[in-house]
Amino acid sequence: MLTILGFVMIATFLVLIMMKKMTPMGALVLIPALFCVIVGKGAHLGDYVLKGVGDLAPTAAMLMFAIIYFGVMIDVGLFDPIVRVILRFCKADPMRVVVGTAVLAAIVSLDGDGSTTFMITVSAMVPLYRRLKMSLVVMTGVAAMANGVMNTLPWGGPTARAAAALKLDASDIFVPMIPALAAGLLFVFALAYGLGLRERKRLGTLTLEDVTADPETVLVGAGSGAGSGAKGRKGKKATGGAGGGTDAEAPETHGAAGAAEDGDDEHQGLDPNRATLRPKLYWFNAALTIGLLTMMIREDLPIPVLFLLGAAIALTVNFPRVADQRARIAAHSENVVNVSGMVFAAAVFTGVLTGTGMVEHMARWLVDGIPDGMGPHMGLVTGILSIPLTYFMSNDGFYFGIVPILAEAGAAHGVDSVEIARASLVGQALHMSSPLVPAVYVLVGMAKVEFGDHTRFVVKWAALTSLVVLGAGLLFGII
Repeated sequence: MLTILGFVMIATFLVLIMMKKMTPMGALVLIPALFCVIVGKGAHLGDYVLKGVGDLAPTAAMLMFAIIYFGVMIDVGLFDPIVRVILRFCKADPMRVVVGTAVLAAIVSLDGDGSTTFMITVSAMVPLYRRLKMSLVVMTGVAAMANGVMNTLPWGGPTARAAAALKLDASDIFVPMIPALAAGLLFVFALAYGLGLRERKRLGTLTLEDVTADPETVLVGAGSGAGSGAKGRKGKKATGGAGGGTDAEAPETHGAAGAAEDGDDEHQGLDPNRATLRPKLYWFNAALTIGLLTMMIREDLPIPVLFLLGAAIALTVNFPRVADQRARIAAHSENVVNVSGMVFAAAVFTGVLTGTGMVEHMARWLVDGIPDGMGPHMGLVTGILSIPLTYFMSNDGFYFGIVPILAEAGAAHGVDSVEIARASLVGQALHMSSPLVPAVYVLVGMAKVEFGDHTRFVVKWAALTSLVVLGAGLLFGII
C-alpha cells in the first residue's frame, strides 16, 4: 500500500504543477501533508517535517550565501569577460545563443556546484534571450542538462556518494566513465544546436546589426523589448520569449512573454557601465573565488561555512560602506527568499516520503521486480533504474539506500560493484531537473520560468541524454 501511495503522491505533485493548478511551493507542502494523513501517520507529520528541515537546512544556508556571493561577483564584473566571449560567439543568432548556453553551463559546471552554474548562466544569457524573444524554457532546459552531465565530476556529489556507499575509489568510478559522459555532453551540444535551429526558424534569422551594433550593449538593453530586429518572422506572431504557446516545445512561461518590462531592473545589472563594477578589485575577486572553489573541492570547511565567509569578505571588501552592503543584499534578497523557501518546502516532501517509509517500499518494489534472468546484466538494470529513481529521490537516498542493494544483487551474479557504481551515474542529466534538487529553483526562479513549463520541456530530452550516456557506456564496454 505504501508503494502505491508513494507513486500516487509523486504523480499527483507532478500533474498539479505541470497543469499549473498549484505552485511548486504549495504542492511540496500540501500534497505530502495530505498523503501523510492518508497513510495514517498524520500524528507524526511534525516529526517528519522537522527531520526534513534539519537535513536540508545546511543546503538552504549554502544556497542563501552562495546566491549573495555570486550575486556580488556578478555585480562587480567578475564574469563579464566570459559574457563578452559568449556574446561575440552568439552574434544574436538564436542557434548560437542556445549552443552558447550549453557551452557556458558546461564550463561553469566545473566548479561542481549547480546553483553557481545556474546563477552565472542565467545572468549572462537571459538578457539576450529576452532581447531576441527566444524561449526561456529552452535556456533552462539546456543549462540543466549540461550541468547534469557535468555533475558527475568527482567533486560534484554523485560520484563521491557512489564511492562512499560501495567503499570504492572515486577515480576508479569516474575515469573509465569519461568517454560515456563525453558522449552525453556532445549529445547535449547537438541537441542545443537542433533547438537553436528551431528557434532561428521560429523567430527568423537576425544579424548582430539588427539588434545592436555592440554585443555588450545587448546586456544594457535587455528587457526593453525585441527592438527592430523582428524581421523575417514569416507571419508568425512572437509573443514573448516562449513563443506564445504556439510551439509545444516552447510553452508560454511567466516572465517570458512581457518579461522585458518585468526583468529590467534585475538584468540590467550586467550593464558594462554599471556603478557596482570594481575593476581595480578584479584580481582580488578572481583570487577569492578560485580560493573559495579550491577549498570547496578540498573540503577544508563545510560548503555553507565557506560561502558564508566568502559572502562576508566579498561584501566588506567591494562595498566598504554599510549602506552599499545593504543595497547589494537587498538586490539579491528576492532570489534568496524564493530559493530558501522552496528548499524548506521540499523538506516537507522528502521528510514525509522518507519518514512514512514510502520511498523505501517503492525502491524495494522496483528492485524485487527485476527478473532473475537479468542478474548478469545488473549494470544495465542499474543504469536504467537510475533515470527515474534519481528524479524521484535525493542523491543521498539513491546512492546510500538503493545502490548498495543493486550492488549486492549484482555481486550474486558476478557483476563487479564498480560497474554498478558507474551505471548509477547515468541518470544525473535528468536528476538536475528533479523537484527535489534545490538548484533547479535557482534556475527557474532567476529565469522567471514556471517550474511546470520547465518540467514538461526538459524531462524527455534529459531522459534521452541519460540513455545516450548509458548506450555509450555499453558500447565502450564501461558498463
